[in-house]
Amino acid sequence: MVNRFEKGDRVRIDIPDKGDLDHEKYHGECGRVVLAMNDDADSETGDPRDEVIYRVELDSGGQMDFRWRDLRPE
Repeated sequence: MVNRFEKGDRVRIDIPDKGDLDHEKYHGECGRVVLAMNDDADSETGDPRDEVIYRVELDSGGQMDFRWRDLRPE
């Protein structure tokens, strides 16, 4: 598993594409990584970073899952 972030890391959600359905709801939100899970998306994309989904506990409440490309260090 290729982890860009670890449990406990503070992150900022960065979804610059305004056409993305999650942009309006999550872009600019901050939170803490609470879980890193494996899946097999990397077999579809060819990018080993895509085998990890990060569950983020948002400062505004609730949790959401994101790929590495939607997260930046806070």
